[in-house]
Amino acid sequence: MPVSLIIDDSTCLVNLAHFKIPQFASVWPDRYQQDWRKLPREIPDSFVRSFAEWCREHGVKGKYTVVPYPACVGWLDRFLPGWTRAELEASLKLLREELAADWDFHPEMVTHTWVIDTKTGRPYEERSPAFIENAGWSQDKSADVLAEYMAYALRILKNVGLECEGITTPGGFGSQNRANLARATLDACREVFDTEVPHYFRDLFDSGEQSVSPQVYYAADLEGDDPRCVVSVIGCTGDWFGGWDGLEPGSVDRFITADLHGGRLPQVIEREEPAILVCHWPGMYFNGEQLGFHIFQEVVRRLHSRYDNLIWLKLSEIARYWAARELTRIELTRQGVLLTAPFATRLFTMAVPAGGMAMPKLTAAGKPITLHEVSKPLELVSGTFCRQGQTVTVCFDLPKGRTLLET
Repeated sequence: MPVSLIIDDSTCLVNLAHFKIPQFASVWPDRYQQDWRKLPREIPDSFVRSFAEWCREHGVKGKYTVVPYPACVGWLDRFLPGWTRAELEASLKLLREELAADWDFHPEMVTHTWVIDTKTGRPYEERSPAFIENAGWSQDKSADVLAEYMAYALRILKNVGLECEGITTPGGFGSQNRANLARATLDACREVFDTEVPHYFRDLFDSGEQSVSPQVYYAADLEGDDPRCVVSVIGCTGDWFGGWDGLEPGSVDRFITADLHGGRLPQVIEREEPAILVCHWPGMYFNGEQLGFHIFQEVVRRLHSRYDNLIWLKLSEIARYWAARELTRIELTRQGVLLTAPFATRLFTMAVPAGGMAMPKLTAAGKPITLHEVSKPLELVSGTFCRQGQTVTVCFDLPKGRTLLET
């Protein structure tokens, strides 16, 4: 079962909560009354490093937002007032060298506060919900306009050497304009990074029976030279760690209870859907107390105590797998099961009726792929198979194009 962690509101050095609150309060004074002056202006790289090291030790992977122009404080590809150039460069190096292997990087639009004019790089003068990224501006824009805005954010991260295969939406961005949001993500990621399978995080469902499996949109040219699609990756929890501002103590039990059976995550895992947790970086840091991080550590401990079938993946890996799962054409032929895949993916796993062959035979692009037998499903890795009664389950790295499985 895929598991992942979505981290929102993160960037280099800047504590977005400290800088966002007064900007939001200028538009919604009744909703944002936190004493932002008491919040630290910085989330230090020492915390980023310790978090990344712990996650690597425990196999945790996911998505880490990098807001390119955080709350209009400064540009990651230029300078951050209040920090030296050397401090900014060290922070970016930490992301490239310590996080990139286990975490996808996403822009969360450009500022996460005011909408900017992409022609000038400056925020629009009007101060209203209509010009806050989280609110009104995105709701009536065409796919082309949204794609231009997303591409602007992606290019800043490209300038500092961060590869991106997806986008995160801040707050309500595109919530009433979903078709154009999906199309814009597809176009912007392909334009800036030539991404084969773009993905985005827009929605979460933290209760109920609504599916939290990824959704694949705008699939086209699947058997041509330029297949394309975009994947919406869906979270299954709220932020029950430390809140978006680092002021709301969370609860381990909302994720998974001490007896390992209650809470949201067992509900989702028992439905055999990806369990994608959602948090905000200021809440993980929790103003230096690291309360959200401690909650997360206990959540991971409980998950690993209850389940032995979890696989932590980055969002891009989940998106790619789901694109292959949904879009690979599977046909029963005289020779066996023929798969025509528009996208390659690792660890493609499928169960088929057992035939009369002693060993399943796998052929991709005319070349045989050796398979080895394992005794039970949890031992499956790429290039292996397992027999269970009248079924054979095979796990292999699915290449793009045609693959024949004979059993």
